[in-house]
Amino acid sequence: MMLTLSSCASLPNDNSRIESYALKHTADTQLGKSLAHLFSQHPSLSGFNMLSLGQDALAARIALIQDAQRSLDLQYYIWHDDLTGRLLHNRLLDAADRGVRVRLLLDDLDTEGKEETLFALDAHPNIEIRLYNPFIYRKTRAMDFIVRPFRVNHRMHNKALIADNQAVILGGRNIGDEYFSVTKEVAFDDLDVLAAGGVAKDVSASFDRYWNSPLVLSLAAFSPDDQNKEKDLQALRLRSAKYFKEAQQSKFAESLRNTQILQYGSVNELPITWSPWVFIGDDPDKPDANNLALDSYLAPNLKRAFDLATNDLIIISPYFVPGDAIKEYLIDKVSSGVRVRILTNSLAATDVAVVYAGYMDYRKDLIKGGVELYEFRATQTAEDKEKYGWVGSSQSSLHAKSFVFDKEAIFVGSFNLDPRSISLNTEQGVYFESPEFSQSFSQMFDRQILKVAYRLKLNDGDLVWETLKNEEIIRFDKEPDTSWWKRFSTRMMSFIVPESML
Repeated sequence: MMLTLSSCASLPNDNSRIESYALKHTADTQLGKSLAHLFSQHPSLSGFNMLSLGQDALAARIALIQDAQRSLDLQYYIWHDDLTGRLLHNRLLDAADRGVRVRLLLDDLDTEGKEETLFALDAHPNIEIRLYNPFIYRKTRAMDFIVRPFRVNHRMHNKALIADNQAVILGGRNIGDEYFSVTKEVAFDDLDVLAAGGVAKDVSASFDRYWNSPLVLSLAAFSPDDQNKEKDLQALRLRSAKYFKEAQQSKFAESLRNTQILQYGSVNELPITWSPWVFIGDDPDKPDANNLALDSYLAPNLKRAFDLATNDLIIISPYFVPGDAIKEYLIDKVSSGVRVRILTNSLAATDVAVVYAGYMDYRKDLIKGGVELYEFRATQTAEDKEKYGWVGSSQSSLHAKSFVFDKEAIFVGSFNLDPRSISLNTEQGVYFESPEFSQSFSQMFDRQILKVAYRLKLNDGDLVWETLKNEEIIRFDKEPDTSWWKRFSTRMMSFIVPESML
């Protein structure tokens, strides 16, 4: 039956697709001219501004889109049809109407049910949408997992927004309310970096490789024969204008207008760290590769940074499944004198319990080996979030992916320390020197971590979770804030789920 199904359907021809590339001569744009004097003062360096607060991260995206004059290149794994997703669609329409070329590259896993909006956006003469590793069965995508499971299991996890080939935002955030502290439900604590200079051109070059990859098809290749592009675009304009008006009148809009980012006149006025950098990204053909090569894959390059750490290493990874090799590697780092601190999600905080199932059997060995292991709390008090800067709703989940090396340098990107990021998904990120931020982050980690997370320890061989509430240490002897069923079902998954797929 599977052979029959696989022979009955195939991806459409995309003969009309034309290769395109980042615009090279953009120094005379508004962004380029505003940054020119900074580039001249910091030759051969790139500038970085950390975006830890969700509302700042959204404001920065809006600012770059509104400042763009010639091109916007966007690459995302998830783009929700919610307040922030619709708001950014509206801003992209506005940019396209100004004559800005918009290229939007989406992983096809998250496009189901959103075709009406995407086809309408794609109908704009200045907007083109393409899909990474698209599904054959558009209406019943589960069929692809039956017919070609290994192919569709490879996804594009990259996240980037590039304006005029001058400035870029990259990191852990997808597009959706939970990533920008908008939702009243579970919010993700995340981290992005706004960067300018040569790093933006590096990300643009990576984007071009994806945009023109054989694994990417134009959305237009899937458009229905009876599509009325002009009518669909006009209908979207009406809907988008209504959404934008509602967003402007929301309580969230007022808080957004008061963000630090929008208080500055332009990107060049932001506090910027100028530094050498290394952009690291997987090639788009990663699913078809048999061997990981240093020059085209993220994981081997990132390991070089880990190898260079000689005294301090902080790992922030919401999905953490080290495997035996990485577990032993981290224990060896401790034995060589490196302090290793790891923050991942608790069972109550994670949005993917099966990943926690893959991680849980490594906890005791890591602790015995001297690794400091922390799990992010699902519930955060308003006082803690306001005082210590960990922002979200009353329910929080860790989503930031970053590593701090020797209090000197930091990596920010989309990469989790798990088999999926290493082997299955494509990822990207940037490594740059920032002693001031790295040292501050390390000190803040020690001061604040027990206010937002549990430290795991061993008591007579059994795991215990310790955290600080009302200035008192509270101890738990099982995964906090979880039901017996949650713990039982997660444990059962740890026996049956293939770790290489997590």
